[in-house]
Amino acid sequence: MGTNWLPDLSNAGRSKYKALANAIRDGVAVGELRSGEKLLPVRELAYQLSVTPGTVARAYSLLTEEGVLSAGVGRGTFVAETTTRSDPSHDWPLTLSLRSPLLPDMGQSELIRDAMRKTADTIGARDLLSYPTRAMDLPLRRALRRWMSDLPVGAFTAEELVLAHGAQNALLMVMQTILQGPDPVIAVEDLTYTGFRRAAALCRARVVAVRTDEEGPVVADLERLVREEGVQLFCTSSEVSNPTVRFTSARRRREVAQMARRLGLHILDDDCYSIGNHRDESYYSLMPERGWYVSSLSKALTPALRVGYVVPPKDYVADLERTAHFNSFGLSPALSDLALHFMEDPRMLTVAAKVRARVNELVRTAVNHLGAYDLSWNEDVPLLWLRLPEGWRTASFLHAAESSGVLLRSAEDFALRDSRAPHAVRIAVNGMVDQERFEAGILRLAELLDNPQEEIGV
Repeated sequence: MGTNWLPDLSNAGRSKYKALANAIRDGVAVGELRSGEKLLPVRELAYQLSVTPGTVARAYSLLTEEGVLSAGVGRGTFVAETTTRSDPSHDWPLTLSLRSPLLPDMGQSELIRDAMRKTADTIGARDLLSYPTRAMDLPLRRALRRWMSDLPVGAFTAEELVLAHGAQNALLMVMQTILQGPDPVIAVEDLTYTGFRRAAALCRARVVAVRTDEEGPVVADLERLVREEGVQLFCTSSEVSNPTVRFTSARRRREVAQMARRLGLHILDDDCYSIGNHRDESYYSLMPERGWYVSSLSKALTPALRVGYVVPPKDYVADLERTAHFNSFGLSPALSDLALHFMEDPRMLTVAAKVRARVNELVRTAVNHLGAYDLSWNEDVPLLWLRLPEGWRTASFLHAAESSGVLLRSAEDFALRDSRAPHAVRIAVNGMVDQERFEAGILRLAELLDNPQEEIGV
């Protein structure tokens, strides 16, 4: 059943999408919008409210992430089905997604809007009608080099930096540049970011798993795979392993780098998840002749701009530039100018600090309620790794959590298909919801952990 419900946005101010999202939340809370009810299409609601379709689409997208709404391709947007609970004081008709980290808006959206206006006022017609070149995005590369100035990445210049359409695109470009032969092989850790495997699949590369211990990848196992399987590239995240939140110790990084240098192994160091101080040098710093550093703006500021970057070994800069050119000609001048104005805004560092503080506040909230269990976490990382107590298997815990209105990621999502995954889940910080909703979701998980559903099968 559809609805012709319309909110009053007469006092919305500048953030009309927030006002619309709040109005829909209120409509659901008071029963004006009922579970399963279909909302007006984006363009129709935009016309009725005299706002842009983008405003409505953004509000719908935000509420879908929160679980207030659900969307089906070709079906439309609906009020999400309600979930119930024995304690009515904690009821909400929402699903809280803790599957992927979502940043809080601490002023980034306003900075992006201002950067859009500045780009529109300053970009020349020639740039708007031309294919991108390396010269066009050099100012952005210089801004990113300044942004990275306090990180122990290693010695490199803005001229050596290569841009990509997000870190995932950067991973793919590195693999396309390095991998050779009819049966290329890459190595990853036994639990690792799924994007490594997705990029490898696009390159038709086999993926093998390296055993890990408390300090990081086991050097002897990685060396064995290089010798026996012909591994050309090892993909890792030395600062923050996704999903386990573990970091590779300084000693282990040097042992891995020494082995890789001896065998001619390339190492891709993905540094997307740490938004604060780093513990040690990157693999690019330790072995600049074979180390590749990859990161983006996504986890620290915004994923919307899709700006990733690679610091390649100096002998491979031209090769990676060629790969980027063959992929997409590079970032469009409009996008690189927009990102440049965003990065050069004098408010940007303050906003980044506020994002970091808010993420850490939510991490501490989760730790306060779940710290009695086998939980791995670090400040400045929007992820937590929870090993389930006896009595819970991963599948049953995920099902129970979803029934309680909380969505999580399973350890199995991060393991190779033929590997055994531990009974564990990854919890991601959702900065798009308020403190009360986030804490209520964590409390639901704590209640489940306190009451395992252990059963005897016959």
